[in-house]
Amino acid sequence: MSLFDLSGQVAIVTGGSRGIGRAICHALAAHGAKVVVSSRKLDACEQVVADIRAAGGTAIAHACNIGYKDQLRGLVDAAASAYGGIDTLVCNAAVNPYHGPSADMPDEAFDKVMASNVRSNWWLSNMAMPKMAERGGGAVIIVSSIAGYLGSDELGAYALSKAADLQLARNIAVEWGARNVRANCISPGLIRTDFARALWENPEALRRRLRGTPLGRIGEPDEIAGAAVFLASPAGRFMTGQGIVIDGGRVIGGAAFDE
Repeated sequence: MSLFDLSGQVAIVTGGSRGIGRAICHALAAHGAKVVVSSRKLDACEQVVADIRAAGGTAIAHACNIGYKDQLRGLVDAAASAYGGIDTLVCNAAVNPYHGPSADMPDEAFDKVMASNVRSNWWLSNMAMPKMAERGGGAVIIVSSIAGYLGSDELGAYALSKAADLQLARNIAVEWGARNVRANCISPGLIRTDFARALWENPEALRRRLRGTPLGRIGEPDEIAGAAVFLASPAGRFMTGQGIVIDGGRVIGGAAFDE
């Protein structure tokens, strides 16, 4: 058996229509998983599905706003109805509506960050994990960030939410390990996505960030997707409660001193 064979698996990916989520959808499908591509916009999900099918993979689209519990329940039910169960959940969707000092952040923006980046993952995991356990186990993969490891003077609430995601994975690992459900985080550094455009489009801001990055560049979405395949596959079946940092060496390169 191939260590990275996902044949027979059913995977849900939130925020799957672009960036890191899109790359993860393609990678999971390429390794044999049936993928449920989800984001707020159905047409964007359907384009990803069309591309996956054109490459020989299997996928369906399902629109879902992660801020609404009933829509998350609908996503889980749709995956189980279409493919008979759930094996892998990738919680990738996230928001960051504010850049700047934490003291100036509106309460509404703070609440939105914590609800979307933490509570929705908590809700969705608790909905999906019983279905994983019914099939003998599964994997929850939360896309966190290196922001969860560092202090920040402009992304304080976002960093707080990503640190909470790391703890969420640890809690799930402890609570669900006896039922063979694993949970881990992927913590990317700066990746060339629309979500992070404000952090890499400005040449001076990019120069400062790269100064403490040993590889001297930002990452591409495809360079994150392989970790999701590993965590979902037999190769990752003894790993749980951990965070994988994929950042070109930024965290160990003195990132906290280059902001």
